[in-house]
Amino acid sequence: MTDFKNQPQQGQVIASFGRRHEVRASDGNVWNCVRRGRQQDVACGDRVQFNISGNAEGVIESVLQRETVLYRSDAHRQKIFAANVHLAGIVVSGLPRYRENLLTRCLAAASAANIAALIVCNKQDLAETQAIASELNYYRDLGIEVMTLSAKHSVAELTTRLTGEDSIFVGESGMGKSTLVNALLPEAHSRVGALSSSSDTGTHTTTASRRYAFFSGGSITDSPGMQVFGLQHLDKQQIEAAFPEFADAMGACRFNDCNHQLEPGCAFKEKANLHTQSAKRLEWLKEILDENARLAPWERKKP
Repeated sequence: MTDFKNQPQQGQVIASFGRRHEVRASDGNVWNCVRRGRQQDVACGDRVQFNISGNAEGVIESVLQRETVLYRSDAHRQKIFAANVHLAGIVVSGLPRYRENLLTRCLAAASAANIAALIVCNKQDLAETQAIASELNYYRDLGIEVMTLSAKHSVAELTTRLTGEDSIFVGESGMGKSTLVNALLPEAHSRVGALSSSSDTGTHTTTASRRYAFFSGGSITDSPGMQVFGLQHLDKQQIEAAFPEFADAMGACRFNDCNHQLEPGCAFKEKANLHTQSAKRLEWLKEILDENARLAPWERKKP
């Protein structure tokens, strides 16, 4: 029998737990791997080269070139939580009520990574979710794809949309990401948490990103629910470009270094006066710019 130990293998990361990763090799076998050294970033979806070190265990030696990288970041570092995905399904609902600020940040991260965005409005059977329809129409008008459904009733339309795509679900806890995964892929058996009656928020049930092969082609990655989504890895131009309602205003302010605060001749503020939701979104844009100026002393790295 052939001894594969120390022979280079290739595979794709299907789950990440800190320094430990599950890697599915090209022959379908799954290996529990650690990455070589602390400086190497490995994320769910990465295609890697690894060496077998023991029974069902291996060491990741290198990460192959990525097609896309989805980051989140804070004042200290940036974190890759998905690689080689091409569609980000941002899951929202009316109960618990999603935070539009966090949705805005998820959309900005996807835009900067050249990953298509799909807002998935789950729990459409609830009156609380139906009440947020007008907010989501604003995003439709911006050209962002929005789909409304109830994971407990039918995901047929979403199944069609995700077929052939390498996609990821992101969003806050309690929006129903894992319920969607279970409806789309019953064999996934993702843990589904009950809502906390005291805080009206979801419980954290998915603790690590996990990638599932989709039966009709492509893949779905389920990511942990998040309460914050830092964008310190983005520069000013990337952040502004992630707000399509202000596309005509980019470069049109009187001052080249305009931060859209109190400066006269600000084209962004003129645009914001046209719609209440645009005004809210400009406030979040300014919040991100200010946050990054204060909290991102480290050098932004390119993927």
